[in-house]
Amino acid sequence: MIHIRPMTPEDFERFWPTFQAVVQARETYAFDPDLGFDQARQLWLELPVRTFVAEEDGELLGSYYLKANTAGPGGHVGNCGYMVCEPARGRGVARLMCEHSQKQARQEGFLALQFNSVVATNEVAVALWHKLGFETVGRLPKAYRHARLGLVDCLVMYKWLADEPVVEKPPLLIGRKNIEARVSRRRGR
Repeated sequence: MIHIRPMTPEDFERFWPTFQAVVQARETYAFDPDLGFDQARQLWLELPVRTFVAEEDGELLGSYYLKANTAGPGGHVGNCGYMVCEPARGRGVARLMCEHSQKQARQEGFLALQFNSVVATNEVAVALWHKLGFETVGRLPKAYRHARLGLVDCLVMYKWLADEPVVEKPPLLIGRKNIEARVSRRRGR
């Protein structure tokens, strides 16, 4: 069974070869192909609101991050990035991560998700995002320099999440005192 959980710094070390391969392929991500380990870790793990890994039996299958798309008055719209490890592709990992990310986005207070630059030639991702309810709301002509195809279009994709219920975060119970305090409060009410 595939399990999705928060990413640790050690997980990023295991994820680094996938990150590097995806970025250096220059087919789906507009990150600098020469990005170093520390810069990549900061971009993927440290700057986002949350970052998760998908794994099965200790095998890393993929990762995604969740962050605000913009600040201030647009801060209620989230943004995600997803990467699936090569051996795990075609197993539904991206679908699971996207579904998970939508729930996490609502828990973090985001009312929508926006993908700013989905490479239009990434037909598998575009079809999946459409199946999961994202709409193409814009097209950026020749906005991506694809390694094999040259200049290709990018899509802006968007999904309003506010009509979906917010799943409450489970209480964080650490140690006996916290558990006793939580139980005592409930009895007293």
